[in-house]
Amino acid sequence: MTTSHRFILQPYKGPATRHTCPACDSKRQFVRYLDTETGELMPDHVGRCNREASCGYHYPPKQFFQDNPDYSKTANWKAPTSARKRPAPVPPPPPTYHPPDLLVKSLKGYDENNFVRFLLDCFSDTVTERLINRYLIGSAKQWPGATVFWQIDATGRIRAGKVMHYHPDTGKRLKDRWKDGSEHARISWVHTLMGLETFTLRQCFFGEHLLKTAPHTQPVAIVESEKTALIGSVIQPVFVWLATGGSSGVKMTEAEVCNVLKGRKVTLFPDVGAFDKWKEKARLMETHIGRKVRVSDLLENKHRPANWDLADDVLAARQPVLLTTGPTNWVPNALGGYPVFWDHYPTVKSQK
Repeated sequence: MTTSHRFILQPYKGPATRHTCPACDSKRQFVRYLDTETGELMPDHVGRCNREASCGYHYPPKQFFQDNPDYSKTANWKAPTSARKRPAPVPPPPPTYHPPDLLVKSLKGYDENNFVRFLLDCFSDTVTERLINRYLIGSAKQWPGATVFWQIDATGRIRAGKVMHYHPDTGKRLKDRWKDGSEHARISWVHTLMGLETFTLRQCFFGEHLLKTAPHTQPVAIVESEKTALIGSVIQPVFVWLATGGSSGVKMTEAEVCNVLKGRKVTLFPDVGAFDKWKEKARLMETHIGRKVRVSDLLENKHRPANWDLADDVLAARQPVLLTTGPTNWVPNALGGYPVFWDHYPTVKSQK
């Protein structure tokens, strides 16, 4: 093996070369460091988790040797079996924050922003402008018409900027086809595009900053996608709408994440096919929030396709253009209206 570095991440040679992460316990996501001089792997907690967005664990050899000065780089550094026992999980590093001026610079270019163009096709100019200002939707140059969904925590600090690319007419995410034939949605991060190698991503809920000014008595709705949270905030403004940012987004069952929801009335709105999984998430969240977390089954009972969400239901019923007064199949309200069928949804059921 020819390399200029003694310690490298273990090259991929099949599933056996990917291990369980000591921080998040995800299987086959952890890459251990290899000593190229001895051919030996370093201890099983020295490496990097591939789940950069949701875990971020990275324990390099340099830090390992600083923490374990008795080991030698020039001799047989491998510890006795008793000393190589897996340590307690290392707490993840604190998050890195973006400066506010970076967010401000993104608040433009809406004429070319595909997602904003889609919102304008769904709602009035007034409603769309209100959504932009409320959720601080930005624009990016990664792809023509790309959108930035900023993750701002309850203290007002900017945790991340998620860059996504939508079709301006359908609101569906645009995808790229990889060499292996698989398709992947166009998603990136502001810190990645800026080349910030030392940036520590610790996600929070999309829309979390709204909790700072929302009355503690105002109920909270949590969905998976940012688009669904935005549309939900229009059709049911009684809730503060938050999004996890996808299945690999913020871990809403973690105590650190749930702290912002303590004592609040929370309802989860899972996508079709995720009801049972989100019931279990609700149970775990309750231990941190200190009260019952409700789970809506209104989509599960309507025989929708897999991964169908509230936004899909709303868009399937809408007219081509929604004016401020609303078409006949919409009930007008202060934010532009909501579909009549919402009034006929089954009652949200509590987690048993």
